[in-house]
Amino acid sequence: MVAGPAAADAVRRAHANPGLRVGLHLVVIEGHAVLPPADIPDLVDANGWFPSAQFRLGMRYALRPQVRDQLAAEIRAQFTAFAATGLRLDHANAHKHMHLHPVIGRLLVLIGWDFGLRAVRVPAEPPDVMEACGVRVSLGDRALYAWTDRLREQVARAGMQANDHVFGLAWSGHMTRDHLLALARHLPDGVSEIYLHPAARRDAALDALMPDYEHEAELAALLDPEVRAAFQAAAEPIDSIWRRNA
Repeated sequence: MVAGPAAADAVRRAHANPGLRVGLHLVVIEGHAVLPPADIPDLVDANGWFPSAQFRLGMRYALRPQVRDQLAAEIRAQFTAFAATGLRLDHANAHKHMHLHPVIGRLLVLIGWDFGLRAVRVPAEPPDVMEACGVRVSLGDRALYAWTDRLREQVARAGMQANDHVFGLAWSGHMTRDHLLALARHLPDGVSEIYLHPAARRDAALDALMPDYEHEAELAALLDPEVRAAFQAAAEPIDSIWRRNA
């Protein structure tokens, strides 16, 4: 989040860890914009903050050309701000998966290409895998999974790469040790992205925006040697097949 209050600290840490692959987390909802409010008055409030009403925002982005023009300008500004950090752009996605919106997905791909973007997260969490992990999957979950094909097509047409699967939707904010161990037992073939929201401690911003998230437990899960071993074991058969066929 290039306009976030801790962006400069994050950039410093990324430069100190050159092996870390860093991407742009595009913000077009519930976050700070890069451009001043006067430049994008139909997108943000007087403080430069995007609203949280996802459905209402989606309709405005789809139906109002003036809003889409401002949206394109802000998306370009965020890519420009990332480029100014001097970090290599590894991938891009959007806060609250807003790039599933066809307008935002198209702009992310088209504008991102100019900045060297070659990989995009497709938030496609396979329902069958989650059911195997004990999650009750709704018709809405299956509909969302099918909808991700639209973004995957946009990414493929641009010649960019995408993950096959993503995990962190059904258990968002609750990617604890037990959940990760369950997932490792059912990890599908292909490229999977697993995302978490870890933190060493809570603060006012986390309490306001993610009051029920288990940030500390997610950090503990990432540092758990049993979790690491479980995913290494899950990947070994896939790695062996790749080496035999290479």
